[in-house]
Amino acid sequence: PVAKAFHVPPEAEGQGLTDAPRGALGHWVRIKDGKIAHYQVISPTTWNASPRDEKGKPGPIEEALEGTKVGDNALLVAGRIVRSFDPCMACAVQ
Repeated sequence: PVAKAFHVPPEAEGQGLTDAPRGALGHWVRIKDGKIAHYQVISPTTWNASPRDEKGKPGPIEEALEGTKVGDNALLVAGRIVRSFDPCMACAVQ
């Protein structure tokens, strides 16, 4: 069968962490009164496109873009760099 019946407990918490093709992926859920009270996803994009940290270290995409020569094909080159980390960014940011 594609789906299997399951029981949702009235109170529960759970998390799942894995290494996805684009990087680390995490899901967190909290069940209260038999319903989803909180659900959080941290996708690889969150890490790859992250801003600088408290020590000033840039995220992976920013770091890869630093020093890229600006010229006639700068947008094309920048787009390729970004998509090499996260192909979904091309559709999400225009």
